[in-house]
Amino acid sequence: MAVLGVIGGSGLYDLEGLEDVRFEAVESPFGTPSDLIVRGRLGDHELAFLPRHGRGHRLMPSGINYRANIDALKRLGVTDILSLSACGSLREDFAPGDFVLVDQFIDRTRARASSFFGNGLVAHVSMAEPTCRRLRQAVADVAQTLDIRVHDGGTYVVVEGPQFSSRAESELYRAWGADIIGMTNLPEAKLAREAEICYLSVGMVTDYDCWHDDHAAVEVAHVLRILEANAAAARQLVAAAAPAILSRRPDVCPAGCDRALENAIVTAAEMRDGGLVARLDAVAGRVLGRGP
Repeated sequence: MAVLGVIGGSGLYDLEGLEDVRFEAVESPFGTPSDLIVRGRLGDHELAFLPRHGRGHRLMPSGINYRANIDALKRLGVTDILSLSACGSLREDFAPGDFVLVDQFIDRTRARASSFFGNGLVAHVSMAEPTCRRLRQAVADVAQTLDIRVHDGGTYVVVEGPQFSSRAESELYRAWGADIIGMTNLPEAKLAREAEICYLSVGMVTDYDCWHDDHAAVEVAHVLRILEANAAAARQLVAAAAPAILSRRPDVCPAGCDRALENAIVTAAEMRDGGLVARLDAVAGRVLGRGP
């Protein structure tokens, strides 16, 4: 059965109509996930919510255990992930309060484990199209029925943080053609691809970073005010998108997300690290002949 995972703010599980709500602790061989995972049903559809920073926003971007988070969702049977995160805009027409359906990333992180694989079990997955176009189309279609301004497509530059960018950095990313900037969706998207989970990043614009001459430098108080306004729209979007995504989910993802490991593992079977193979029972069990 298809299960929708939602990664984002802790308030997102307060969806109208969500039933059978329970909190589950999931053990992962990659460590401890950000928090308990909230399970629930929206009609006939199963949802799993994970607050990325933990309840109360305890974890800084580089302190999140992204591998444990994705591994835990995979163990719960999650097939599709909507990842919602606050971001800054690098474009005049992407205004605070707008949502962006990300289709490309630029990785500027430097201190995060970005793969489930390693020495003894090497794999190379494609990240040419890092988000699932099926999910993006489904959410774009739903957004047209809601009072939410959504941009279909955008390049998200992911920085290490926790500090916001300098003006020089902000202008550099604009020159590169990036549309929004944030701190959390990588390595998350890379790990979801390795776990063969369809993934879509939804950027929720809170500010103009620091490049815009008519706006003050990014201030946390201002960002929090916009975040609060975006939260209701995010809940509305998830509630509408969940049944649209799950009720029409094909057996095989046309974008190939669920077959990302098909020819990705290059280490010869007789040379594979048995311990790493065991840790990957959920993430890569389909191709390694194991199961969680």
